[in-house]
Amino acid sequence: MNTAELTPAGELTAEDLGSVHLIGIGGVGMGGLARLLLTRGVPVSGSELREWPALAALRALGGTVHMSHTASNLDGVDTVVYSTAIPADHLELVEARRRGLRVLHRSEALAAAMTNRQTIAVAGTHGKTTTTSIMTVILQHAGQDPSFVIGGEISEAGSNGHHGTGPYFVAEADESDRSFLIYRPHVAIVTNIEGDHLNNWGDLAGLKAGFQQFAELTDADGFVVTCADDPGVQDLIVALRAQGRTVYTYGESEWADLRLDDVVSSVSGVRYTAALHGEALGEIKLALPGRHMGLNSAAAVLTALKLGIPLVSITEALSAFPGVRRRFERKGIAAGVRVYDEYAYHPTSVKAALRTLREVAGDGRLLVVFQPYRVYRTRDLQAELAEGLSLADEVIVMEVFGPGEVREPGEGGVALTAAVALTDDRKVFVPSWEDVPTEVVRRSRPGDVVVTMGAPPISLMGDELLAALTEADRDR
Repeated sequence: MNTAELTPAGELTAEDLGSVHLIGIGGVGMGGLARLLLTRGVPVSGSELREWPALAALRALGGTVHMSHTASNLDGVDTVVYSTAIPADHLELVEARRRGLRVLHRSEALAAAMTNRQTIAVAGTHGKTTTTSIMTVILQHAGQDPSFVIGGEISEAGSNGHHGTGPYFVAEADESDRSFLIYRPHVAIVTNIEGDHLNNWGDLAGLKAGFQQFAELTDADGFVVTCADDPGVQDLIVALRAQGRTVYTYGESEWADLRLDDVVSSVSGVRYTAALHGEALGEIKLALPGRHMGLNSAAAVLTALKLGIPLVSITEALSAFPGVRRRFERKGIAAGVRVYDEYAYHPTSVKAALRTLREVAGDGRLLVVFQPYRVYRTRDLQAELAEGLSLADEVIVMEVFGPGEVREPGEGGVALTAAVALTDDRKVFVPSWEDVPTEVVRRSRPGDVVVTMGAPPISLMGDELLAALTEADRDR
């Protein structure tokens, strides 16, 4: 997508949009935008082909959901919103342009909703959703009532979008399609930079240049927050500071502005001691395991402190943080098998998630059901993905989920399965969704941990696994 064709933030407001129709309203990103607009009082409709869990909540908020894609869905609509996943020849998109309706990319509609707010935009290869969620919860605990759109639902609250009365707007900034370049943040958070979406950026140098351009869009009186430990952001820090921009860093590095020490991760969560510019802040706890989760929380902690949020509000928010759906989410237990769901699909996040789940499994085995996300990523990062999956005891690989992509012979799930460094009896390629629960039942035993991992559709598999495990246990 060419971002030059997109409308920069500030030229539209949410009220300018009129009645809004979202193509693919059930997706996490589109669903969050729909929820935001509905809570702002904007009439919203959308179309879907699958009954995603979020749709019931959108209907309860007054949204209209059509379970089909037809031209008549656009009757009475002023603005049509699409995402990068929607092809240019989609029936509703073509019809919207034929009728002369306003057509916006999701990022443009989101930018319109940011008007008159100080935006905290969270970017990075890994950790965006968790960091955005923690930042939102901190502001909520501080009584700020932020507006937000998150690429995942905050657990228990079941929300990934809201129009608040406070001064801040917290949002994920997506680099995959360059759409983060239309935002004008007051605070830009860059969690890390690692090779991904290179089909769009060309190479790592191009991706880094994109992140620098994003950071340079920050308000002159705002600031950038990034990780001192991450090799990918070092050039960014140097370049921004050379321009006279304010950059704050966090991490375990000695030179980090917010320095983490004594980081300990266990099944009960991660904790660390922190010091800001050498001044001790005490111990900070997050009820989610994983050192990477500690770094995600530190990004939000540093940002909140620089915005003047009291430390006590920050620590209280972290101790109460319930987690994010699809980020180390426990779906349930059946037949003595614990089932989790995790969004990780990039090799680095796959490795981090599986190391953490290994802690959780204890004496039990770790079984992974992995649905690769995007053909180009699975092909280009096959060796690294296979290395990550090899951390599990057993692996079930599904076919690649890559809407609109063409999979060449020899690419995809079969090749990835072959590359996993496990014996043939401990790995298997299962292309049919319906066959996966049977395979999990056959391979699992009490005490094991099973995690569904990867592309968005796999999030629907956990409940099916629990049902199959329950039924098999009953029949024994």
